[in-house]
Amino acid sequence: MFAAFTVASLLALGANGEEIIKRKCGVKDLSHDEFLRAEEHRNQRLEGVRTMTSGATIDVYFHVITNSTGAGEIPESQINAQIDVLNNAYGSHGWKYVLKATDVTSNDEWFVTEPGARSETQMKTTLRKGTAQDLNLYTANIGGGLLGWATFPKDYESSPEMDGVVILYTSLPGGTALHYNEGDTGTHEVGHWMGLYHTFQGGCREFGGGDGVDDTPAEKQANYGCPGTVDSCPNDPGNDPTTNFMDYVYDSCMNEFTQGQFDRITKEFTAYRLGK
Repeated sequence: MFAAFTVASLLALGANGEEIIKRKCGVKDLSHDEFLRAEEHRNQRLEGVRTMTSGATIDVYFHVITNSTGAGEIPESQINAQIDVLNNAYGSHGWKYVLKATDVTSNDEWFVTEPGARSETQMKTTLRKGTAQDLNLYTANIGGGLLGWATFPKDYESSPEMDGVVILYTSLPGGTALHYNEGDTGTHEVGHWMGLYHTFQGGCREFGGGDGVDDTPAEKQANYGCPGTVDSCPNDPGNDPTTNFMDYVYDSCMNEFTQGQFDRITKEFTAYRLGK
């Protein structure tokens, strides 16, 4: 099901100059049991609560991390372009991202942070602002060959200081991460922050839609590049959602969320972020 491509055509540079050959997100997929427990927890939280019927305005605190030589600096135009990309992706259902504040911090250790590292904890506990409804977005030259990672809405209750999204600074619109420089790493990771899973979570085994969304067809594993039509689960209806923002394709080939994904976002936001 994987499209064939050369290393040269996929080259992007991460921390310490390693090559990003394929999109790689630091968010781990849930097991069947973990998924079911998370769904039950959210449904319990929503009992007797009126679910949002449309989107809301989300304030964005943009944290730019550089190293001591200035690598990682981002012009204001790129930050504004990233906010525009988010609004283009989510705006059709009433979600609006507004840049509230930007700060720049020079820290060599934070600049190459990875998920779960001490540097991530230090960075976030120092810089994070706002409430559960506010998006804290960090850019750095993150390690592990990753393009980004994010926390889920449910995580806020136990670790509010860790809430937010971290992305490779070269993945912003106009950046140098080849094939991943149109801002949709931000779109993908904010999708997690809003409560979405990867479309390939669960593979062809449809537990609650695999990703908890009924209108994203089953997908055996992640798709990369620009694969076109793929049917990796022929015994299930529909082709792989290869243009969905929550798959692993190039920025240029991901362009949609489904109605079911937006419905899930409103439930997750209502349960864990609204008014928190």
